[in-house]
Amino acid sequence: MLQVHSFTFNPFQENTYIVYDHTKECIIIDPGCHNYNENTTLSAYISDLGLHPVRLINTHCHIDHVLGNDFIYRSYGLSPEIHSGEQPVLDAVDMVGKMYGIDVTPSPSVGRYIEDGELINFGHSQLTALLTPGHSPASLSFYSEKDGICIAGDVLFLGSIGRTDLPGGDYNTLIRSIEQKLMVLPDETIVFPGHGERTTIGYERKTNPFLR
Repeated sequence: MLQVHSFTFNPFQENTYIVYDHTKECIIIDPGCHNYNENTTLSAYISDLGLHPVRLINTHCHIDHVLGNDFIYRSYGLSPEIHSGEQPVLDAVDMVGKMYGIDVTPSPSVGRYIEDGELINFGHSQLTALLTPGHSPASLSFYSEKDGICIAGDVLFLGSIGRTDLPGGDYNTLIRSIEQKLMVLPDETIVFPGHGERTTIGYERKTNPFLR
């Protein structure tokens, strides 16, 4: 059974996820760690549980979700995996950092591109990549039917949805992604968002004001 642990990092209060199973292999999703204390918190958790990181995945490449890419690469030798449509967003991170006054260590080069519907294998587990653009040009969500979880990046939040006023964002595209890719999942599916508290598909279906 998959275990999901989250950390809230950096000035944007971004959720970084470690997902693992009984084999102790884990994937790191959206490392937002940005300073020594945050880096140490992440690495200590991995070490204390005896986990073995095997993949680094970015749901999308806005600055707050990739600040720790270099640390993960230096610590575990993992290059980021993204959808190809996010490459221009990743390329712009240094410029965005200057706009926000945030020091950015450049991300290592992308190791591979993930396609819609691709199976993300690690340990004895797998997640299915779902292309869910709208908040960003080619954001990915990751779903496990077996474990009833979905790591959704900044697509869907508790009572809200991702903002669409950033470059590459589009409101209608985002709503379509949520309706066609996420709202078709079972009500009990737990959604782990890029910011804030977890929720469920059923709760958002009934209460989210953007989806009525």
